[in-house]
Amino acid sequence: MVEKIEAVINEMTLEEKASLCSGSHFWYTQPLERLNIPRLMVTDGPHGLRKQPEGSDHLGVHDSVPATCFPSAAGLACTWDRELIAEVGRALGVESQAENVSVLLGPGANIKRSPLCGRNFEYFSEDPYLSTEMAAHHIQGVQSEGVGASLKHFAANNQEHRRMSVDAVIDERTLREIYLASFEGAVKKSQPWTVMSSYNRLNGEYCSEHPVLLTDILREEWGYDGIVVSDWGAVNEREAALAAGLELEMPPGDKSGDDKIVAAVKDGSLPEETLNEAVRRLLKLVYRALENKQEGVTFNEEDHHQLARQVAGDSMVLLKNEDDILPLEKNEDVAVIGSFAKAPRYQGGGSSHVNPTKLDEALNEIKQHTSAGITFAQGFDATTDVIDETLMQEAKEQAEKAEKVVIFAGLPDHYESEAYDRTHLHLPTNQVKLIEEISAITSEVVVILSNGAPVEMPWIHNVKAVLEGYLGGQAVGGAAADVLYGAVNPSGRLAETFPEKLSHTPAHLHFPGEGDKAVYSEGLFVGYRYYDAKEIAPLFPFGHGLSYTTFSYRDLRVSQTEITDQDELDVYVTVKNTGDRAGKEVVQFYVKEVDSPVIRPEKELKQFTKVQLDPGEEKEVKVTLDKRAFAYYDTDRKDWIVASGEFQLLAGHSAANIAEQASVQVTSTVPKSRPVFHRNTTIGDILVDQEAANTFTSYLASLDSDSGLLGAVKTQENRDEMMDAMVQYMPLRALIPFSQGAFNETHLKTLLEELNAYQLSS
Repeated sequence: MVEKIEAVINEMTLEEKASLCSGSHFWYTQPLERLNIPRLMVTDGPHGLRKQPEGSDHLGVHDSVPATCFPSAAGLACTWDRELIAEVGRALGVESQAENVSVLLGPGANIKRSPLCGRNFEYFSEDPYLSTEMAAHHIQGVQSEGVGASLKHFAANNQEHRRMSVDAVIDERTLREIYLASFEGAVKKSQPWTVMSSYNRLNGEYCSEHPVLLTDILREEWGYDGIVVSDWGAVNEREAALAAGLELEMPPGDKSGDDKIVAAVKDGSLPEETLNEAVRRLLKLVYRALENKQEGVTFNEEDHHQLARQVAGDSMVLLKNEDDILPLEKNEDVAVIGSFAKAPRYQGGGSSHVNPTKLDEALNEIKQHTSAGITFAQGFDATTDVIDETLMQEAKEQAEKAEKVVIFAGLPDHYESEAYDRTHLHLPTNQVKLIEEISAITSEVVVILSNGAPVEMPWIHNVKAVLEGYLGGQAVGGAAADVLYGAVNPSGRLAETFPEKLSHTPAHLHFPGEGDKAVYSEGLFVGYRYYDAKEIAPLFPFGHGLSYTTFSYRDLRVSQTEITDQDELDVYVTVKNTGDRAGKEVVQFYVKEVDSPVIRPEKELKQFTKVQLDPGEEKEVKVTLDKRAFAYYDTDRKDWIVASGEFQLLAGHSAANIAEQASVQVTSTVPKSRPVFHRNTTIGDILVDQEAANTFTSYLASLDSDSGLLGAVKTQENRDEMMDAMVQYMPLRALIPFSQGAFNETHLKTLLEELNAYQLSS
């Protein structure tokens, strides 16, 4: 392929090279018929193919071709099931092949900084490790079918408000450990054919023309070998974007970007070799797609629908189940209430909106599970927040007659979408009132939620069960019925924290920022990291989820109790199903540094596994931790560093429910960084370095004076707490005025020379 690409480039004119760097159409790359370079079709589709027919409205006013609508990423991540996510990816790849689509635009790996982000339903998690694992396996699944994926939106696209101009201001450690880490593993593990740059700026530069982001980090550090494509309309200055590492601008617009590239090459401001390298990568994408194109591909719509049902069932999170009200008995009379039971909210709005091949209706699916009486009342109008007293009264009447009540509630379409953020976490007023009125009649109430992100639940104590369904795709109705009646034992676990109220969220005071600047002032403390640090109990913690059975943990052990930062560590724990139903448990492993030299979260998720167990069955599960499980990003060294010391390994059901722990001693193989001392270095900072402390005390001892503060510094005995504090945080220069002439600038210069002498010899 390399020789073929070079031969084609040698045949191309400058103008032809530039033309390849933007599309020919909203969904197509640029063909060059003279050189037998065909166009490729790319299309939206994180959780389903959104292919627009030729000549249709690209914004999606008209329906796209029918395709399987799987649960959105918010729900997929709650499966915590790598292989199941890959299976969804494979199905998406098959459907793409059937529709002649070469690149599927997804998945989205952005971090859920705030639950208000309008596009959170398209993103996996608040945690970078969980996000990167889900994204990597999604990509692997799609690309196993010869279709490219597009990892998006790179990077720090964490809000929709002013998304095309906002500047995300993020300190380097936070950027590396949280916001870039959610992409890093996915790139390294799956090598997506394309990475999509985001609309926003990052620390002052547009991500589409950010050379550090697109070249230094993505390509040189992470080893990425695909192309970078812009989000649609994200390019600011075309020639700057190309120089930074963005090969493909979409959509094409008026082709003025091509002219800018040609002009920049001709005037010498853009080396032609930079353009040639972009063309090489673009041609590699074209030829890779051609080599992997499969003719005559078809798929069984019902098989894919059943996969969607399985995934939706496994993604549902049982948040509460008081008195084991669930699963329902098949002989119970049930009142089903809520308009979503007949007209489901199953996907988000915007570019990921899929035209499903079929759509389950929960009410009908519930009736398939029972021969008992099932009644229905609409309860509320999903198009408005206004309380309809007639609908309310009908619902109350049905609730009074039933043994159990199931309320389908959630966020209407207009509450959350691409292009705008939410301003609160409330359910619509009419739904809240409905739940309150029904739960005042009977306590036997189950609430099933359809929403793309967390909601406040002021009514939580008045209902017995809450089942979080997120946006569960076209089969969500059948999946909900399966879980309600126990055909599926719920195994979903939250991939994000549910706060009790908005003011408890980490970014509350700084989201979405002012004007075109969003300062990420919460730093590393995103999601559960924040709730741990603030000691705030959320409504439901990260990783939470109940089952119709119970699980116990015992015998957490490690393969070694002492390792270096170059070693891998195997961690084992025995998990037992202590209930009377088969079920799946998500075993979560967190790492805590006991005494860190830098600010770190209380604990961080570093591994997980999902295990299926029959009643009474137990298994020992094993995970492996590498250097990154213990490391933090050192901004001075520009590298990941492990500090020597004790680390605790925690295994549990959620971030707030740790069952077992063990310890390991880790020794760093990286030489300790020796500080450069200066006149404003504090005495305390000198004394914590043994070699420097010896030099410092020896030098002071050589001075023939104990007057003033100098004497107090030299004599450590009999100092009170105040004097200790003064000495510890006093800069060296302060010894001059406080020593009554016994220590002067000449002494300070000599002392600094001796303190820094080892820097020259080390």
